[in-house]
Amino acid sequence: MLDWLRRDHQEPTVEVNGVALPIAIKRHPTAKRVVLRIAPDGSEARVTLPRWGRTADALEFANSRADWLARQIESLPRAAAPVAGGNLRYCGRDLIIDWQPGAKRKPVLYRDRLQIGGPEENLGPRLQRWLEREALQLLGEDLVQFCAAAGVTVPDIRLSRAQRRWGSCSSSGTVRINWRLVQAPDNVRRSVVAHEVAHLLHFDHGPEFHAALGRIFDGDLPAANCWLKREGRALYAVFG
Repeated sequence: MLDWLRRDHQEPTVEVNGVALPIAIKRHPTAKRVVLRIAPDGSEARVTLPRWGRTADALEFANSRADWLARQIESLPRAAAPVAGGNLRYCGRDLIIDWQPGAKRKPVLYRDRLQIGGPEENLGPRLQRWLEREALQLLGEDLVQFCAAAGVTVPDIRLSRAQRRWGSCSSSGTVRINWRLVQAPDNVRRSVVAHEVAHLLHFDHGPEFHAALGRIFDGDLPAANCWLKREGRALYAVFG
């Protein structure tokens, strides 16, 4: 029997360029066919199945498209630390990194420029910390608004550094959102927060969940979802 069909307790994988790539399998109640995608950071292959789909079918499908997966991984943006004079993505727009030796160490946003001083050699980590602070502030404001619309108590919010998902909601009610979404347009970031707030009402993805999400989200949800599918990988291009 082929290795990828072994029924043991190991994580299923597909061999891509000589490397075992994990396969994440998800069954979706409205899926009509098998869909294969690569995680934004290339860390796993994702297979979506109809509710009746078999795990063996998902594994066979992924392995039959190993060459396609290799091309997708090759096309992923390579992580590159931000540099003085370069760009930093923030809320869907590019800011010029205006580094000056004599400027204040704390970043200051001014129109399309982010002014920052301090040592140039640790510019990247300091800019990431600034983005994370901005993310927590913006996401917190989003959470308050959507919880009010949903009529639920505002839960704790935490920043996520997950490599495989944009947001999550635990059974205890804590909401975690990927900090990289601070780089995305406002409508996209807010759609993820609204998604997790809808989970405070309905923990699955059934019709009641989608009705709640449509009720509390005031933006263009299909456009936000399309943006994430099309551009989501680029949010990993800086800081890895």
